[in-house]
Amino acid sequence: MLKQRLRNAFADREFIVRSQGQIRFVKLSSRTQIAAAAVAFALVGGSAASLGALALGHAAAGDRQTALAGREAQVAQEQARLARYREGVEARTEDLARRQQVLEQLMDAHLGSDGATDAALETSPAASASTATDPNKISAAVLSLRGLPTSAQLDRIEAQQFAMVDRLTRYADARSESAVAQIRGLGLNPNAMMVRARAAEGGPLQLLSTGTHGTIDPRFRALGKSLARMDSLENGLASIPQVSPAHVAYVSSSYGYRSDPFTGASAFHAGLDFPGPMGSPIYAAAKGTVTFVGQRSGYGNCVEVSHGNGLMTRYGHLSGFDAHVGEKVDAGTQIARMGSTGRSTGSHLHFEVRVNGNPVNPRPFLEAARNVQQQETR
Repeated sequence: MLKQRLRNAFADREFIVRSQGQIRFVKLSSRTQIAAAAVAFALVGGSAASLGALALGHAAAGDRQTALAGREAQVAQEQARLARYREGVEARTEDLARRQQVLEQLMDAHLGSDGATDAALETSPAASASTATDPNKISAAVLSLRGLPTSAQLDRIEAQQFAMVDRLTRYADARSESAVAQIRGLGLNPNAMMVRARAAEGGPLQLLSTGTHGTIDPRFRALGKSLARMDSLENGLASIPQVSPAHVAYVSSSYGYRSDPFTGASAFHAGLDFPGPMGSPIYAAAKGTVTFVGQRSGYGNCVEVSHGNGLMTRYGHLSGFDAHVGEKVDAGTQIARMGSTGRSTGSHLHFEVRVNGNPVNPRPFLEAARNVQQQETR
């Protein structure tokens, strides 16, 4: 059937060909036509197959390029994410190091390397067994960070730093309250002392910062204020006369009204009289600066020591001086010798305590000193 159809489609044909004045007859049989058609079909099919394969190759190459571009974009995103993480970790590490520097600077300035301080911090109610209490350990942990630390490592060190800041703040506040109680026990106003202490301050500006752009964490700011308050109150307490100016057994004349030893009339005695042998050592009752060495009417040879916050102690009737104006003295430093110069009936020390120029009773200060010494002895 197919063979017959091919023969009908490709019937025998004759062609007249004229060439150079001659005429020839060319006959194409059905079989020849079929073979030629088959060859042509084969050529066309091969070309189509080649074109199809080429098109498929181009499509596959495009898919590969698209996939490669997608992978490159994903790699770029991961690299950008890693770069942002690295920058964040580096910034946190820098902040940790900066905070640790401020923490150690505050401790060195206000607490120093006091073993008692370390013990108090270890046993304070704020102490926790889960956090480091030694700033040196925290500093070592900060310095040990290498490469790209994990967030867990940074979080742990940060928690230790803030725990230490909280502990130091509580410790400083406790010491401040203790100083406030002692100052009030002496009949003085601790707030007024702090105001007077800040009346003359200065120096170059050196701001503390725990973060970028000069910022400071509020917890560190609170710690700095607590430490500054503690220092101010304890310095004020240390400047209050609490050391006996003479080592004698009793006081011959107290503060207040008495009969004048020369006239017998009622008079006001602005200090305490300590009787003792001529030349006995006289001591500064508190740390301060010697502001006067010489003679004053009624006092004879006299030494005055300024302790800050409006406090001044006066030592009269001396036989000799062991200090000079401008000298810094500590509590218990020998500054003079006992005598009987000026308006005096015998060898003794006239001792005064003055607040803003007004005399106050020295006895509460010296009694407080004895109580402190007894507590320390116990």
